[in-house]
Amino acid sequence: MLTKDTAICIRAVDYSETSQVVTFFTRATGKIPAIAKGSKRPKSAFDGQIDVFSYGSIVFSEPSSEKLATLTEFAQQPRFMYLSSSLLAFNCASFAAELIHHFTNEYDPHPQLFDHLLEFLQNIDELHAKAKKSKRQDVLALLILFQLSLLKEIGLQPVLDACTNCKTRYERPLPSQGQASNEFYFSSSANGLLCRNCESSFNDKMKLTKSAASCLTDFKLLAEADNKTLNEVERVLVYHFTELLGRPPKMANYILKN
Repeated sequence: MLTKDTAICIRAVDYSETSQVVTFFTRATGKIPAIAKGSKRPKSAFDGQIDVFSYGSIVFSEPSSEKLATLTEFAQQPRFMYLSSSLLAFNCASFAAELIHHFTNEYDPHPQLFDHLLEFLQNIDELHAKAKKSKRQDVLALLILFQLSLLKEIGLQPVLDACTNCKTRYERPLPSQGQASNEFYFSSSANGLLCRNCESSFNDKMKLTKSAASCLTDFKLLAEADNKTLNEVERVLVYHFTELLGRPPKMANYILKN
């Protein structure tokens, strides 16, 4: 049985001199590992070799006994033309693809998550196309928003508006208030924020500055946040994904060291 879907390639490795094993994230079917026979031949049914972040309409046959589906058609559409020319944009896109690969199951559709990934890739591609050089703050803010949408879509959305333990609401501090008057932490095991009175009950936690805590509580603030705050928020998310995965994501260091 042949299935048609809209797909983004999130992984691609050589299988032989002429073929590849690719992983697609599709809108209606979810994550699909597939064999693309003859994809590296000059004339193939896939419009040439399949690269990561290739986008378009695919036709595939689901596996019967083997683990890999068989890709029969791939009508590639020209998208994300500037990702490969910006190291920052490409690293952030690769990190998003890695998270999709690790935190979704095969043949488990997440259409809204697919739309979020597509929008994220389009946005960072357009940033570089317009500015010729992407600002780190802009790209990092988009990556953070995507990661938060991923956590929501897979049912692991952290509690970011109150202490997860005592339910004390987080209130954004006024500029005149000091850090101690509104002290909060993030704990992966608690899956969200912890207030100063509850943090001692949890071993794993990261203390948040008031600017980072405010951004996590009100995502609109990410657009105006400075590089230091965005780096802190991203470190919190990397820590959270590391705890959930049981090891650091491979692309995390490429994001945090820049």
